[in-house]
Amino acid sequence: MIWLGIDTANAPLSVAIVKDGRVLAETVQNIKITHSVGAMPAVEELFAKANITPSQIDAVAVSEGPGSYTGVRIGVTIAKTLAWTLKKPLVGVSSLQALAANAKLFNGVICPLFDARRQHVYAAAYRGELLNEVIHDHHDHIDGLLETLQALNENVLFIGTDVEVFWERIKERLGDKAIRASYTLDLPRATELIALAEDRELPSIEAVHHFVPQYRRIAEAEANWIKEQKKVAE
Repeated sequence: MIWLGIDTANAPLSVAIVKDGRVLAETVQNIKITHSVGAMPAVEELFAKANITPSQIDAVAVSEGPGSYTGVRIGVTIAKTLAWTLKKPLVGVSSLQALAANAKLFNGVICPLFDARRQHVYAAAYRGELLNEVIHDHHDHIDGLLETLQALNENVLFIGTDVEVFWERIKERLGDKAIRASYTLDLPRATELIALAEDRELPSIEAVHHFVPQYRRIAEAEANWIKEQKKVAE
């Protein structure tokens, strides 16, 4: 079975092609090229390098969020377009879980996080090689996340390029129980995304049409509208 994996949920970009459990090709980069410009060419280049045509793939895996609204939307749009056009099933995987998979051999709690601005983060927590969920994907203030992790009273491995933004506060709160993952693990790998997707039941082709990103929070414009409606109601 041949899989195409796409992860554009945040600034890093990763695409991969895996055939019967063997990696044929993978691209991982963290350079300043917007995904609207760089993602599709990266996919096309990967097909060429792997000597695979789009029609030969059997399924598509995509990072469904949370993360950058634009990044998530671009990756999901490309994946849906390819899957629908080629009549292949589409499997969505949490971008946080896919990142945590880089460190699945860590003996403790794994906490991937993305900067959501204004001292907020998208985060989750997993444990063990099977990435059993300890804290589900969510959007929270960094202090709220750290309070929850502190209550676990366990060593926590923080992973992701955005950890550096909050590292001083993390260390202040968790002390020696906070461990920083190696920078070599900080970028999402589309191969890990595919490995997670392989363990899930393939949805129907028709389900591609109804696939939507998982942003884990409402857009700022919508939040402001809700606030205004509350004021009017008062």
